[in-house]
Amino acid sequence: MSNIKLFESKQIRAEWSETAQKWYFAVIDVIEILTESNNPRRYWSDLKRKLNSEGFSQLYEIIVQLKMISSDGKKYLTDCSDAKSLLRIIQSIPSPKAEPFKQWLAQVGSDRLDEIENPELAAQRSRELYKLKGYPDDWIEKRMRSIAIRGELTGEWKNRGVKEQIEYAILTAEISKATFGLTPSEYKKVKGLKSQNLRDHMTDLELIFSMLGEASTTKVTRAKNAKGFVENKKAAKIGGKIAGNALKELEKESGEKVITSENFLPEAKEKKELKKKKTK
Repeated sequence: MSNIKLFESKQIRAEWSETAQKWYFAVIDVIEILTESNNPRRYWSDLKRKLNSEGFSQLYEIIVQLKMISSDGKKYLTDCSDAKSLLRIIQSIPSPKAEPFKQWLAQVGSDRLDEIENPELAAQRSRELYKLKGYPDDWIEKRMRSIAIRGELTGEWKNRGVKEQIEYAILTAEISKATFGLTPSEYKKVKGLKSQNLRDHMTDLELIFSMLGEASTTKVTRAKNAKGFVENKKAAKIGGKIAGNALKELEKESGEKVITSENFLPEAKEKKELKKKKTK
């Protein structure tokens, strides 16, 4: 979230959901920090009524209750929301501390409208973000290409009656299993990842084979004119197998494994730099 550090505060309880693949935050903790209210629970209760009166009728659908540790050391059911919903709640809080978030949201909205008018801006911003995180230029170019290939494949799925999110995830897992012998969740464990994006932590070769699997699937999908989930699942297995066979052939000839635990996590980068210094 740019330079806004709200979700990094230790005062805000957060829980990672493996099922939803996203973070949930304790709303009451955010309320307490932004409003400095003596009774944040009452404030949250009043705010829920206010949001409902403003037309945010789906509020109770997006709030989930998770058991979180309280100040007395015991776990209680706590109102939680994901980042998107939490930012919507923050917009309704009349507090100077909430203003930076509102300004940030306005800027993000403006940026997205600009990107709709000029899609090249989105790619440019992505490159800049990766560069700021310390990724090398050649890796960034591969990552940008992988995003384009992924977009082409999901475009085909959408046009062929595949349902977004759940079915996309299943088909992606089929390609990954056929290519690498691992589902994305299994692959993340190999790399020691939790909520991070798997592809943002792939090596050059891993990205290349990931692209090959998805590009092959797109080609097979078109050739077979796959319709619906079942036919596209078959195409995904074939596309992934094409990449998987190429991966096995490379490993056989090179004598080295393509899949690695290497990642771009800060601690991993520090260890890598330390190792370089020791070898000098």
